[in-house]
Amino acid sequence: MNLEKSQIRSILVIKLRAIGDVLLSTAGLPDLRREFPDARIDFLTEKASREVIDGNPYIDSSIIFDRKSASGLVLLADIRRRNYDLVIDLFGNPRSALITLASGARYRAGFRFKWRQYCYNIVIEPRGGKVHNVEFNLDALRALGVPVSDPVPTFPLNGEAEQFANEFFEEAKLAQKTVVALNGGGGWYTKRWRIPQFAALADRIVAKYDAAIMITWGPGEEEDALRIRSLMNSEATIIPRTSLKQLGALLKRASVLVTNDSGPMHIAAAVGTPILAIFGPTNPELQGPYNVINEIVTHQQLVCLGCNFTRCPIGNPCMESLEVNDVFSTFMNLMSKIRKPLEQPV
Repeated sequence: MNLEKSQIRSILVIKLRAIGDVLLSTAGLPDLRREFPDARIDFLTEKASREVIDGNPYIDSSIIFDRKSASGLVLLADIRRRNYDLVIDLFGNPRSALITLASGARYRAGFRFKWRQYCYNIVIEPRGGKVHNVEFNLDALRALGVPVSDPVPTFPLNGEAEQFANEFFEEAKLAQKTVVALNGGGGWYTKRWRIPQFAALADRIVAKYDAAIMITWGPGEEEDALRIRSLMNSEATIIPRTSLKQLGALLKRASVLVTNDSGPMHIAAAVGTPILAIFGPTNPELQGPYNVINEIVTHQQLVCLGCNFTRCPIGNPCMESLEVNDVFSTFMNLMSKIRKPLEQPV
């Protein structure tokens, strides 16, 4: 179906679930806004990812879908009432496909996934296993005839978050130091490098670079953060409970982030912090840090990397057997790629 762009007055973009996936989908919003400068653009996501979208300058409002609520019919009625001309489903699961169909939009764009493709009248060939997730999302714009420029995921920070980070760095006496953030969390246990290894790596970093270690954590991860610090021989600072915006501001102030594949990894990339990312069951070419100085480390002797298993039948060797020496060597490579001496933002 040919898109009559002059008739597009309101647009809904749908991307549900994970923080990182939602963040990567924002890379296409500047081009969408450029192509439709006078249209209303709304973004439908889930509660956990709301802060990823809040404050985005390329959209007019966010709509929150709560999977735990019984108000699904209320949401559908609200979307129908908004009378969208174009709905772009970047998620493509049964729920988002049905929301797209129920919207009543004249143009409904989504990917060719099993029966869900019949909910759309602009069907996009998925390249999820071939290109980075950013490019996967941008294929929707290309199918609509929207020119794609230089895509950059957007994670806008607000003044409160920036002030929070500045005060924390001052109180923790981190402001004038090379700060290496450690993120030991991850959505699946199979994506998490082990806590003792993180602690040993942190001690190596402190010894060589005289760095200050800042340990980050999210919901359900505080005990892991405390354990990393308890196993270290050197000092480390654990951040307090934060919002996503506050976490983003802290990561922006950090010199480097060492992390598993996770939402904080993508947040750090969006705010421009160099990253050492540890990968195993996921593929860094498809889900790795985007548009930022980075290094990737994997257990290269394994043939099962990129399996996408959330449970490992052979003991999770990509994380259990990944040596501290290999990760530290990769960290040194990252440091050598950072051209000027590391400085904290003013």
